[in-house]
Amino acid sequence: MGVRELADAAKVAPSTITRLEAGEDLKPRTVEAIKAVFESAGVEFTNGDAPGVRLRKIT
Repeated sequence: MGVRELADAAKVAPSTITRLEAGEDLKPRTVEAIKAVFESAGVEFTNGDAPGVRLRKIT
């Protein structure tokens, strides 16, 4: 998924995605919108001993 596609899906500006990639702070609601797009695409966010992401198993 490219920057523009992610930005369109999350209803944010492409520059917002670039700021996220650069590690800048974003508003919590913006982060939630981006997270929701990834989750709808099958990405699962983990919070175990080593926080990260994985692809959700498709059944």
